[in-house]
Amino acid sequence: MEKRAFIAVGLSIAVFYLFSMLFGPEKHKVEPSAPQTVSSVAETPAVNAQQPSVPQNSAQAAGQSPVESAPLKDVSVETDLYTAVFSSRGASLKSLTLKNYHEENTPDAKKVTLENDADPKLLSFSTTATGFNLPANTVFSTDVDGLKIDKTGSRQLTFNYISGQGFTVRKTYTFTSGKYGINLDTQIFNNATTPLVGSIQHVMTYPEAPKVKDNRFNTAGSYLFSDNSLQFNVAKDVSAASKRYDKTILWSGFADKFFLSAILSENNNIASVELKKNTDGYLESIVSSPQFTVNPGQSVKVDYRLFVGPKDIDILKAQGNSLVQSLNLGWFTVIAKPMLYSLKFFYRYVGNYGIAIIILTVILKALFFPLTNKSYKSMKAMQKIQPEMTKLREKYKDDKDAMNKAVMELYREHKVNPMGGCLPMVVQIPVFFALYKSLMFSIELRHAPFFFWVTDLADKDPYYVMPVIMGITMFLQQKMTPSNMDPMQQKMMLALPVVFTFMFLSFPSGLVLYWLVNNVLTIGQQLYINKLVKD
Repeated sequence: MEKRAFIAVGLSIAVFYLFSMLFGPEKHKVEPSAPQTVSSVAETPAVNAQQPSVPQNSAQAAGQSPVESAPLKDVSVETDLYTAVFSSRGASLKSLTLKNYHEENTPDAKKVTLENDADPKLLSFSTTATGFNLPANTVFSTDVDGLKIDKTGSRQLTFNYISGQGFTVRKTYTFTSGKYGINLDTQIFNNATTPLVGSIQHVMTYPEAPKVKDNRFNTAGSYLFSDNSLQFNVAKDVSAASKRYDKTILWSGFADKFFLSAILSENNNIASVELKKNTDGYLESIVSSPQFTVNPGQSVKVDYRLFVGPKDIDILKAQGNSLVQSLNLGWFTVIAKPMLYSLKFFYRYVGNYGIAIIILTVILKALFFPLTNKSYKSMKAMQKIQPEMTKLREKYKDDKDAMNKAVMELYREHKVNPMGGCLPMVVQIPVFFALYKSLMFSIELRHAPFFFWVTDLADKDPYYVMPVIMGITMFLQQKMTPSNMDPMQQKMMLALPVVFTFMFLSFPSGLVLYWLVNNVLTIGQQLYINKLVKD
């Protein structure tokens, strides 16, 4: 729906400027970050090879029961930002509930839960391996029943698996208060008499179609940052064949419009990512470490960082690894991000994102005033010489060259630029698209109130008041715009406000507010210019 509306807006704007010029008066590269060099799997040496005390290959030495007799167990972890549930199956994340975000815009609404605790197949960061036998559904052991992290603390949750094949896996999550980031260390101990060669894999799964119908899932799917580019895939993209990425991967995960679950590389520890649709119909991401060799009596540790939380631009930027690129703001990202930062800056002072949008709109209008001022003056001047142009076209209707020469002479005499009415406006189109993306995909506006009946700037106006007023102001603006079109063309242009009104009925209130304020400022500007031209 959003994509169709976005295309319709673009086409409508294009039609508007095309008529003005002809009849009127007148999947991307992302900003590169510091690259991390990753060798091919075959050439990569052992990852963080160590020689610590190695658990013996017995349940007694590890203090845990072997996997065959280890019971399934859930462990709850609570911080000031979320409550997570981990499963001993794959030592994986079962669900994570965000304390500061609700599914609906009511105080008693259910809090947003990422991952899915209702489906055992949707376990994130489940651990498997290549080169040695470690199935993704392996049951690990832990002696922890639950963790609660205080406001200044940091605690660990450790899972162990003792294999009957001479190796032990220790998986440790580290949680820190005030952070959505989670450290994940996976350590392999070789208790056998021969070297252990292979790599660690962490598996994430995501439903092909989320069960809950919500527009936040319109852009849901797999996101990863590889070779300085953001890659996006949905289940249908890998239905026929899997996709593999192995060039400078900084992170990989799943996301919708507002929330993200991702695994981030530490020390070049993501060698490759394979995306596929598994037999159960889920989109599956397999993140592999570089290949390592663990000699008898030694161990290897693979470090990662996890992020499960909101796509807040400041929070994402703090994670590093170009995770902020998961906030995909389209072709004009270089403009959209500063606008988003500006909105957050004004919000810190006024405490209302609606007012912040108004302030930003006024500033943008002021910055573009010289251009639009020049544009409207040119259009008004073109309107004044329209009778003379009509006479020239009639006089030289059989001689095109002579007519063009006479028209150009008329332009020079009255110091009029026929393109002056359009080009300054065209310059503003990227700004509109950038602001559109900023407001449409900003989690900051989600459930953010404005005034009176507008209680969610990321949702449509429940009573359609602002879209209707916006349509009226657009109609007035259209009537005030100088034009030399014939009656049929004028009727077509006057239909645009009606088209825009219907499109904006389902648009986020924040975007409608921007357009409405911009129209009001434009009407004021046109009144001012019309007065100057008369004087």
